Amino acid sequence: KFKGKVLLIVNVASRCGLTSSNYTELSHLYDNFKTRGLEVLAFPCNQFGMQEPGSNEEIKQFACTRFKAEFPIFDKVDVNGPFTAPVYQFLKSSSGGFFGDLIKWNFEKFLVDKN
Repeated sequence: KFKGKVLLIVNVASRCGLTSSNYTELSHLYDNFKTRGLEVLAFPCNQFGMQEPGSNEEIKQFACTRFKAEFPIFDKVDVNGPFTAPVYQFLKSSSGGFFGDLIKWNFEKFLVDKN
């Protein structure tokens, strides 16, 4: 489904101080560039300050009603630790981050080219 598209992959949280600005900007970005091949892929995560406590349905309802998010919001995942989701295992191992392979907080973003 996402082959050949540019992907912006982000771990999201509903109760973070960064929530409002990030969801607003992600929705705006998606609206402006979805017809040109951009996909925003949101992965809720409750590993940082327990700031994403809701169920998968509650999270989707929150993002879609409050921020008009139209991009895919996946089920809640772990982005660090022994139960890290495979997509985050791949992203972290491929990125060569300056501070190692740990996601530091909510709304960390990975930009993946269409290839």
